[in-house]
Amino acid sequence: MQFADLARWRRLVLLALLAGLASCSSTTFFYNRLDFLVPWYVEDYVDLDRMQQGFLEEQLDPFLTWHRREELPRYVETVDRIEDAVSDSLEYEELVAIQRDIEAAYRRLEARGMEWMLALGGELTDEQMDEFLDSLEERQGEFEEEYLERDAQEFVDDSYDNLKDNLEDYLGRLSKEQKAIAKRAAWELARADAAWLEEQSRWLEKLRELLKREPGWEQRLKDAVAVREQNFTPEYAEAIEHNTQVLYRAVSEILNSRSEKQDKVLREKLRELREDLLALSVQEQD
Repeated sequence: MQFADLARWRRLVLLALLAGLASCSSTTFFYNRLDFLVPWYVEDYVDLDRMQQGFLEEQLDPFLTWHRREELPRYVETVDRIEDAVSDSLEYEELVAIQRDIEAAYRRLEARGMEWMLALGGELTDEQMDEFLDSLEERQGEFEEEYLERDAQEFVDDSYDNLKDNLEDYLGRLSKEQKAIAKRAAWELARADAAWLEEQSRWLEKLRELLKREPGWEQRLKDAVAVREQNFTPEYAEAIEHNTQVLYRAVSEILNSRSEKQDKVLREKLRELREDLLALSVQEQD
């Protein structure tokens, strides 16, 4: 899986939220500091002056309140759904349903987050906007160098390591048989890094045009974001679909083969995550 999306401008909050939620033991600590961490992410791409920093904080406050009040309880429901799914044999269709929950959560987050991002975008000077876009182009070059120079074996090795590491975060050490399943899946993946980077490059060109901020630019950007995935090339869309199926089948096979020890680790991780999400929701109610 690649993590470089040149629409980072609209994904900063998602990354901040999910980075914390991915590590159950630090979820509460991380989440309670998003009002500091999100501006820090933003300033990794563009330097804000003091007034702009204050404006961003004002925009973030209602957004984070909304997320804690309305979204975190939905995340608890998703965790419950995962716990139910792994109680018996985990079917491919169940993974698809869980993924739909996650995609829906992302869409809601994206739509709500676009409001403060666009508001901040209207406060930037032309020089700051150029700085932001130049940062994205620089990151694009870094990813091209990192991914396109890999040979076929390196691609497989990276894919295997990513899959294994992600699974071991929730299961503990994989068995020899489970590693073989992950390795087989890595070999079955369609290599789409070149197509992915090409799509990112096209999006960056479009973004640079939209962010000239001609009258009506906010709505045009929202519209472009909404249909972006529909404009993927057929080859890229097919690769995404193929790889999704390969990974889902591998994950379900490995989860269904988990040992008692791994099952205990998984359930403890899910329990900790659920408790953290509930605690954060209660903080907002209080």
